[in-house]
Amino acid sequence: MTFPLMRPARVAAALAALSLVLSAPLVAQLPGEPVASGTDENGKPLRPPNLEPGEKTPWLYRGSNVPVDKEWTFGELSNGVRYAVRRNGVPPGQVSIRVRIDAGSMMETDAEQGFAHLLEHLTFRGSKYVPDGEAIRIWQRLGASFGSDSNAETTPTHTVYKLDLPAATPAGLDESMKILSGMIREPGLTAEAVTAEVPVVMAELRERSGAQVRVGDATRQLFFAGQKLAERSPIGKPETLNAATSPAVRAFHERWYRPENTVIVIAGDVEPATLEALIKTHYGDWKVKGKQAPYPGFGAPDPAKPVARAMVEPGFPYLVSMGILRPWKPVNDTIAYNQQLLIDLVATQLINRRLEGRARGGGSFLQAQVNAEDVSRSVDGTFVSIVPIGDDWQAALADVRGVLADATTTAPTPEEIAREMAEFDAALAVRVESAETEAGSKQADDIIGAVDIRETIAAPQTALDVFRGMTAMYTPERLLEATQRLFSGVTTRAILISPQAVPEAEKLLNTALTRDVTADASARLAAAAVTFDDLPDLGAPGKVTQVTDLRMLGIEMVELSNGVKAILYPNDAEVSKIMVKVRFGNGYQAFPADKPSLAWAGQAALVASGVGEIGQEGLDRLTNGRRIGFGFEIENDAFAFSADTRRSDLADQLKLLAAKLAAPRWDPNPVRRAKAGTELAYRSFSMSPQTVLERDLSYLTRNRDPRWKVPSPQDAAALTPEAFRATWEPLLAQGPIEVMLFGDFEKAEALAALEKTFGALPPRAAVPVVSGADSLTFPAPTAEPVVVRHEGAPDQAAAFLGWPTGGGIIDVQESRQLEILTAIFNSRLFDQLRAQAGASYAPQVLNNWPIAFDKGGYVGVIGQLAPENVGKFFDIANSIAADLAATPVSADELSRATEPLRQLVSRASTGNNFWLNQLQGATRDPRRISALRTILPDYTVTTPERMQALAAKYLVKDKAWSFVVLPEEAPAPTGR
Repeated sequence: MTFPLMRPARVAAALAALSLVLSAPLVAQLPGEPVASGTDENGKPLRPPNLEPGEKTPWLYRGSNVPVDKEWTFGELSNGVRYAVRRNGVPPGQVSIRVRIDAGSMMETDAEQGFAHLLEHLTFRGSKYVPDGEAIRIWQRLGASFGSDSNAETTPTHTVYKLDLPAATPAGLDESMKILSGMIREPGLTAEAVTAEVPVVMAELRERSGAQVRVGDATRQLFFAGQKLAERSPIGKPETLNAATSPAVRAFHERWYRPENTVIVIAGDVEPATLEALIKTHYGDWKVKGKQAPYPGFGAPDPAKPVARAMVEPGFPYLVSMGILRPWKPVNDTIAYNQQLLIDLVATQLINRRLEGRARGGGSFLQAQVNAEDVSRSVDGTFVSIVPIGDDWQAALADVRGVLADATTTAPTPEEIAREMAEFDAALAVRVESAETEAGSKQADDIIGAVDIRETIAAPQTALDVFRGMTAMYTPERLLEATQRLFSGVTTRAILISPQAVPEAEKLLNTALTRDVTADASARLAAAAVTFDDLPDLGAPGKVTQVTDLRMLGIEMVELSNGVKAILYPNDAEVSKIMVKVRFGNGYQAFPADKPSLAWAGQAALVASGVGEIGQEGLDRLTNGRRIGFGFEIENDAFAFSADTRRSDLADQLKLLAAKLAAPRWDPNPVRRAKAGTELAYRSFSMSPQTVLERDLSYLTRNRDPRWKVPSPQDAAALTPEAFRATWEPLLAQGPIEVMLFGDFEKAEALAALEKTFGALPPRAAVPVVSGADSLTFPAPTAEPVVVRHEGAPDQAAAFLGWPTGGGIIDVQESRQLEILTAIFNSRLFDQLRAQAGASYAPQVLNNWPIAFDKGGYVGVIGQLAPENVGKFFDIANSIAADLAATPVSADELSRATEPLRQLVSRASTGNNFWLNQLQGATRDPRRISALRTILPDYTVTTPERMQALAAKYLVKDKAWSFVVLPEEAPAPTGR
């Protein structure tokens, strides 16, 4: 199983890992243990304990004693197709379909590299029931959006086709199942299709290449040397892709796309019997010739291969990655095996918490993390990544190895173990509480993930029961044994990435890996009890002075005696989850628009700086085992704290956020760490067109407003603990407070908690906007594109073309109509720039309409492409814009834009995040409430004439502004 990285004191990360923890994989084995036989001590086949006498073991649970999740219905067709279906009404009306083929890039021959991925592309072009290019249009008419509702993935070990069908009618569901079956069974692998699609895959390869990919490839080649995975990237190679022919791709399809290699998973708002019938109808008669091709061997780690490698990447910071490698061997999925996985997970979490504590306290590394992972049925490994501060990577590696040496020689304390167990217990308990509102798409993806790594799944309650039933197993001795096993293997390998050449780097790295180190126990975090009583006293509670019914879903606006206002929406749409958002001050409008500031440093260091006398480590202890969060972001017109919590933790969650405003702490270490991280990160922004877009798009499209400038090392030099406090201390004390509570809570309890926390704060006066800060502008038109350079490959470029629109709440209905126009634009751009020209893999059209500013919005077109195709990009984008302004769109094209938007809004409105985002700021500006009442028709009701009028109003060539990202030596384009 591939466990997500466990970061210290992060409930979300713990939940991500534990969501699959009762799904022990058949892809790893404890060293020295024999392959499990799937039998008990009496030699009888293992069998899930919750099956009735005579009940057949579902295919997913054979050889396992993990209890079956009986919400799923499992079945097998006579031809070998396996399936799993279940009823799930989250969101209402949606059906999530996944079709998995047990073939990825590892099944390719040397001459077929990239064929599994190319076949995925070709399958979407056309198939038995759909002409070339029509599948996407058909699903658009049914309300599905390509790329979000319909897509696919190819990995080293599988290919998965995905469809989330909103508002699935019986006819629409049947048609979709028919189309998918035709795609899988008989894709249109014509010579014409192959010729047309290979350039698209080549564009994807080009756009995704660069320094990050080179580093990933080099790491893979070192860690898996001698194994097939070392040379197998799903994207393939230019030489094999360019040599692809229809017969060659068809041969790969015939070899691997077979009933016995196919698993179909469906979770949706339909009876399981109906779903089973559809599977039998569309796959039951599928027959293929010949026998299943033998799976190629993936190999095992070879101790004779080199253990150290160095690589120079100018855009990268110094980075050391280590792998402790063990052979992959299959095991049976048993409760006992899962118990050991949980112990291993706690062991890695203990180490990560220590490493994070060292980094926070001013260690030699900015970040260091450990995770255990089984990779593509090739390696059972423990992986360590280290980002040094500055260029002394040897000191950072030595420091981390010292922490690891301590962990592998001395058992953890009972207090450390209890701390991690409380974290895991809370995460598993939340899964149980929220199981009824888990989305069907996630449940379908979980089954697919389990099949890929040969595992079972377990119901949330089963996972929690198993965890709580093994408390006695979490002894210091067993945790030490697990840690020692995790850091033992047949070989240890490491790669050093550096921005400049390091003399004798591989020799130095080899020496650093083998040099004796002293076990360093100083990273262990001493026990220290911290409770919510240690937070600063907030004063006398306030009182609710006014309650206003918004006459919308039972949502109310509340005002407290100190002027704090709150919006409350109690509901059970997401069981045991409450979204909390606290907005205050003026956000970006609190900073000048004409000179640099330290706005950028807030997200990096403000929360970590602590509360009262409690620093970041204390906050971790304070929230340990609780569902209490603490996020921070800067919005256009407010600062915002945010968290997800639950009813039992709501009062303390509000107290923590209120205490941050009342008595912020100013710990200097998070500021110093933020400064170091900023300086290191900036190097990477020039590596490729994509990273340049990430750095500059917001800044350039806001006419170089410094508030949206990514800080350079020179900017970071201005960040000191003193300057940080001078900037942020007054901002925390300014401006009215808006508290938003959306979710599963009792109104009376919430009001009482508000009165004791935010109601106890002193009154806050409105803060005037900084002069000029309420203004936002899009750049003025220029005859030639602005040119920005990147330091990556010479065959990579990017281009942007944008037209100014507007902003503000008054014309928000027009902004929603622009969403329809940009959807139409985007569909045409996809057809012409990708499907027909093969010039760009993922071009997109954006509608940016800032609600908090009365102007500064734009419609923008972005594409990554080869430098020689920049002119083609501008020609196509301008041609589409001109045609939209000159000619009304067809009724079908309009429907294919509005129906996915209708379904998107309808689905989103079943969750609290939608309502919270729409109503935030309503306590200051009631127009946001009235604007919400027309949201569905604004996005879905229009005419071809209205679209033409909008295009004629905004997509005016003489008003357009553009920029391009080019390689350093490429000539600048003339005109656009």
